[in-house]
Amino acid sequence: MTRSTKPHEIVERALELSTADGCVVIADEESTANLRWAGNALTTNGVTRGRTLTVIATVDGKEGTASGVVSRSAVTEADLEPLVRAAEAAARGAGAAEDAQPLVTGVPVSADFTEAPAETSSAVFGDFAPALGEAFARARAGGRELYGFANHELVSTYVGTSTGLRLRHDQPNGTLELNAKSPDRQRSAWAGRATRDFKDVDPAALDAELAVRLGWAERRIELPAGRYETLLPPTAVADLLIYQMWSASARDAVEGRTVFSKPGGGTRLGERLTELPLTLRSDPSEPGLESAPFVIAHSSGDDASVFDNGLPVPEVEWVRRGELSHLTTTRHTAALTGLPQAPGFGNLILDGGGEKSLDEMVAATERGLLLTCLWYIREVDPATLLLTGLTRDGVYLVENGAVVGEVNNFRFNESPVDLLSRATEAGRTERTLPREWSDWFTRAAMPALRIPDFNMSSVSKGV
Repeated sequence: MTRSTKPHEIVERALELSTADGCVVIADEESTANLRWAGNALTTNGVTRGRTLTVIATVDGKEGTASGVVSRSAVTEADLEPLVRAAEAAARGAGAAEDAQPLVTGVPVSADFTEAPAETSSAVFGDFAPALGEAFARARAGGRELYGFANHELVSTYVGTSTGLRLRHDQPNGTLELNAKSPDRQRSAWAGRATRDFKDVDPAALDAELAVRLGWAERRIELPAGRYETLLPPTAVADLLIYQMWSASARDAVEGRTVFSKPGGGTRLGERLTELPLTLRSDPSEPGLESAPFVIAHSSGDDASVFDNGLPVPEVEWVRRGELSHLTTTRHTAALTGLPQAPGFGNLILDGGGEKSLDEMVAATERGLLLTCLWYIREVDPATLLLTGLTRDGVYLVENGAVVGEVNNFRFNESPVDLLSRATEAGRTERTLPREWSDWFTRAAMPALRIPDFNMSSVSKGV
C-alpha cells in the first residue's frame, strides 16, 4: 500500500475485509523532523515518515467476547488482508476478554476524517534554527559549549470501527533539550522545553539561563546525604506526578495494591493529600497542551481498554484542592469498582494558585537546595509509591536568598504522594518538559514546589 493511499481509505478497506463480530482499525501516520548539535555546531538533521496500522478484532463466543490485536508498520495492499485475518485468528484463539464491552457508538464523525494526514517538515525550525545559530555564537564568545537536540513529530491518528465511528486526531509534539558545558567538561547545566511548533522557544533565553548556572558551578561545595529544604523545579515535579498518575489505577487501588488503597479495604478517594490548595487535572482542550479528545487504545490494561476506542475523554480533576477525587478507570474497571469513568490522561496540569517564579522562591529561601532535574527514576515500593532516582546537571546551594555554589549529586528516596503532603509552598504553574519521561509524555504544566525535608539518601558520585 503506497504512501499515496490515504489513511482513511486503509481504515475503510480493513473494515470491509473484516469478518469478525466487531472490528476497530487505527491508522497512525507519523512524520518527524529533528536537529542535533554538539560543540556549538549543528551535526545532523533529518525528516522521517512512517505508518502503523492496528487491527482489533472482537469475536462473540459462548463464554463472552474475545479480542485479538495485531499491529504492523509499512503495511502494503498485499499485507492488509493477512493482517486483518491475523487479528481475527488471535481473537478466536483467545479466551473471553475480561474488559469486554460493546464497541463505542454515537460519537460524531470527525469532519476531517477523509483529509490527508498533517505532516511536519524542516520548515518547523524556520525561525528556531537561525536563533539557535546566534546562541552558538554567544556561547562561543562566553566560553560555553552547547549540545542538544530538537525534535518535532506530528501524528495523525484515524480510528474507524464496525459500529460507525470515524474519528481523527492530529497530535503535534516538540521537545528541545539543551546542555551547556564548560570547555573542560567539568561543569554542565541543562534546560528543556516542550512545544507544539517551536514558535514559543527562545534559544537565546535558554543559553542565558544556562550561562548563569555554569557560573554558579564555578564554586563547588561537598554536602553529605541528609534531609534538606529543597526547591523542586516544574520539570522534576512533572516527572514525579506523572509516575503518580501511572500508579493511579482504580482497580489496583480497590484490590489493595497501591498507595491509593485504604488500609482495611477500599480506596483513599476523598482523603486530603496536601494542605496546599493543589488541583491536579487533565483536560484535552487545555491551551498549548491539547491532546486527543477521545480514547485511542492500541492495547488493553488496567487503565486502558481496546473496547473503549472512541470514548470521549472529559476534563478530570484527579486531585481537587488537595483532596483525591478520581482514579483512572476504563468502562470495565468503572463497573467493576463502582467508581466513575475516568479514562487515561493525555496531559497533566497542577494548579496551586501560587504567583512566585522559581527565582522568587529562591530569593525567599534561607538555606536549601535548588534542583535542576531528576533522572533514572524507579519504583521501590508500590504500597507507598516510594521512588528512587538521581539528581542531574546541577544541584545548587541557596543561602540567604542567593545561590552560592554547586553541590554534589544525590540519590533520593521519596514518594510523590508523601511529598505533596509535606510541601509548604507552590510557585507559579508553567508549561514544562518532564525530562525523565520525555520519550513518552511531554504535555505538562507544573509549579515549583518547596519541600522542607527532601530525602537525599546518599551521595551520587560520577554523575
